[in-house]
Amino acid sequence: MRTSKQAQRDIRSRLDEKLALSTPSPSLLESLASDCASSSTPDATFQYAFALSKSSSPPELSYAITLLNSLLKSGYPHQIDCMIGSSQAHYLLKQYKEARSVAEAILRNNPENALAGELHVASMVAMEEEEERKVKNVAVGGTLAVAAIGLALLLGGKKR
Repeated sequence: MRTSKQAQRDIRSRLDEKLALSTPSPSLLESLASDCASSSTPDATFQYAFALSKSSSPPELSYAITLLNSLLKSGYPHQIDCMIGSSQAHYLLKQYKEARSVAEAILRNNPENALAGELHVASMVAMEEEEERKVKNVAVGGTLAVAAIGLALLLGGKKR
């Protein structure tokens, strides 16, 4: 997907907003967990795992990834949906490389999948922003170190 930096940031912003608005309520998660435990069908497990993949709780997101990956390995028929849920959970956990990787796997076979495209772009933007933050922090840290050395030399020279 070739788009301008601003368009990519807009895609990320919209995805972040969508995910924030779709966070499941605790009562919904409890209901789905109960259904999953009582029926233990792949569909019940998927519904629970997919809801967990939009949670705001890191342990729930990690559990969603585990459940969705086990459904994928067992040959669950809705593979793309499992992968979307997994990519969402990785994204919300700020595991952008993994989120991008899963989204790319979806796009290889289904290039028209809009949500996978959004997850892919948003993950790439998030990784770039993370890298920019690291570079700025290193630059600020380096500048402070040079200033501290200069100040130490200046103060050390005055004592003589």
